[in-house]
Amino acid sequence: MTKTTPSLLAAALSSAFMLGAFTLAEAGQASFVVDAQSGQVLEASNQDELNYPASLTKMMTLYLAFEALHEGRMTWDQKLTMSENAESKEPFKLAIGAGRKVTLREAVESIVVLSANDSAVAIAEQLGGSEEVFAKAMTDKAHQLGMKDTVFKNPSGLPDPEQVTTARDMATLGVSLMRDFPEEFKLFSMRGFQFRGMKLRGHNNLMYRYDGVDGIKTGYTDASGYNVVTSALKDGRRVVGVVMGEKTASIRDDKMAGLLDSYLSSSSAAAASATAGGQPGATMTDTQPTK
Repeated sequence: MTKTTPSLLAAALSSAFMLGAFTLAEAGQASFVVDAQSGQVLEASNQDELNYPASLTKMMTLYLAFEALHEGRMTWDQKLTMSENAESKEPFKLAIGAGRKVTLREAVESIVVLSANDSAVAIAEQLGGSEEVFAKAMTDKAHQLGMKDTVFKNPSGLPDPEQVTTARDMATLGVSLMRDFPEEFKLFSMRGFQFRGMKLRGHNNLMYRYDGVDGIKTGYTDASGYNVVTSALKDGRRVVGVVMGEKTASIRDDKMAGLLDSYLSSSSAAAASATAGGQPGATMTDTQPTK
């Protein structure tokens, strides 16, 4: 029988501890739908389980950019420099090269349409000086908005084991963007944009297949699975839905389409008074303070 030395045992325990420390979330299936006007929760499944946000993270990056615009700390025509750090962020990016510049408008549109990682980092470095400082501001703002279970570690959503959120928190962020920046929120309805002579098309397929959808963000990493936050308006009713942790983009989109069918059809409005989990009339009011 092989004898385990104290040093080997210590190494094994250390490895086990590290694995446990970094297993903060998993790509668990979760969904959440809220009436954007009333705050009434219409659907809730694993809504408070920790998941990785992936590129849904960029919703907060844009929230802080819009806030800076309103406070006069940035302008749409302001030039942002792509640092070597920003340029290194694969896979989706404008890829104009380190040292070159984009306007804030170009950066925002590329995030909305392409989920450009380099643009997200450029905004973060402009506003915070570094990704780390900006990520702390992102987390602070998340908690102010009532996103109590969310921690941000970077502006792009690229993998970080400590960057976590929940379906409920992502719905809170979607509603907050809509409420606090109604004009800027309209940008999320962009299906494509022109960048220096190139016509670029977005990959939020729900925008093309479901009537009434006007944004807002998709996300995917190996660890997160396929995520989406969706805003949709039909017959005067607006909902924000979240689907997280699905195995393919098509499954994610089909699930979201099914949820929208359930709560945006003319016959669903009356039936929606009873929410998932047996909590009739539950709302998100407690998690939606003003900005």
